[in-house]
Amino acid sequence: MFRIARCQLAYLPLASKLVRTRTLASVSPSSAINPNSVGPFQVFDRNAKRMQKDRSAVRDGGERSRTVDYVRDEVADRLVERMQDIKRKFNRILDLGSGPGHFSKLLDSEITQKVLMLDSSEKLLHRDSDEEFDVQVERIHADEENLLQVVPRDSQEAIVSCLSLHWVNDLPGVLVQIKEALKPDGVFLGALFGGDTLFELRTSLQLAEVEREGGISPHVSPMTDSRDMSNLLGRAGFTLLTVDVDEVKVAYPSMWELLEDLQDMGESNAVVGRRHYIHRDTLTAASAIYKELHGHEDGTVPATFQVIYVIGWKPAPNQPQPLERGSAETSLKEALEH
Repeated sequence: MFRIARCQLAYLPLASKLVRTRTLASVSPSSAINPNSVGPFQVFDRNAKRMQKDRSAVRDGGERSRTVDYVRDEVADRLVERMQDIKRKFNRILDLGSGPGHFSKLLDSEITQKVLMLDSSEKLLHRDSDEEFDVQVERIHADEENLLQVVPRDSQEAIVSCLSLHWVNDLPGVLVQIKEALKPDGVFLGALFGGDTLFELRTSLQLAEVEREGGISPHVSPMTDSRDMSNLLGRAGFTLLTVDVDEVKVAYPSMWELLEDLQDMGESNAVVGRRHYIHRDTLTAASAIYKELHGHEDGTVPATFQVIYVIGWKPAPNQPQPLERGSAETSLKEALEH
């Protein structure tokens, strides 16, 4: 009974308290990434992350996982809106790091005929049946970091990634692989958690650890920001870039319910060298700090999920090209004066 009430409380702010901050960025430096030059630094334990997702998918027959789909479903809905702005029908779309198909379930025959769902967690990939999709579905169990081992180069019209890329170790290399897997003039749409995600939880845990244990350790994963994504997309070879930022704020009764939902989402800490436990008194102190620093008047606490949305195109001769600098016939000053 308590669980149902908590989840309803967590979901309602998605409709009433969403904070939309849209900042555009577009950077396309000429330098390219050589994915074979230096191996990626291992920040995340990919095997641990796969096991976390597997456990979340089978807990209570998958019902607990479905209960906490609210953040991913909201982000997938916003990502589909961006895809609908692209006035093109695709024969096939690759959903990279699909999970059970939060994004793919929103696709219809006006957007595509078929979707390829690829995820490192086989149990999460097969959590939901094909009957829940409006388009044909094919599932591929593979690691997102090794995309080109299972997907041929120049084979995809569109690749989408909804809340998966924040767990890859070699983000520049994966972006290069995505670009290589696309056909010329193919499009990539992505959504990933940004650096301000769960800042309330991060600061509360850090202050509690300093107070109770005399030091801090990472409990919330390092994440990128919008400027980094602009640079990485440009260096990977994408053109016609768009990067914008949204925030999803969710209210919880306390920090404890947030931690439980993160576990059921498969979003627990997977940083290499992480601590596998936190002292109970440290968590109790963090919960009190969380409520004191960030709590609402009604006794709930907020959790902020910052989401970075990106769009990039693989270069092709027939794509629109920007005019040369200085070729404009009307100055910006004159346009603003009128």
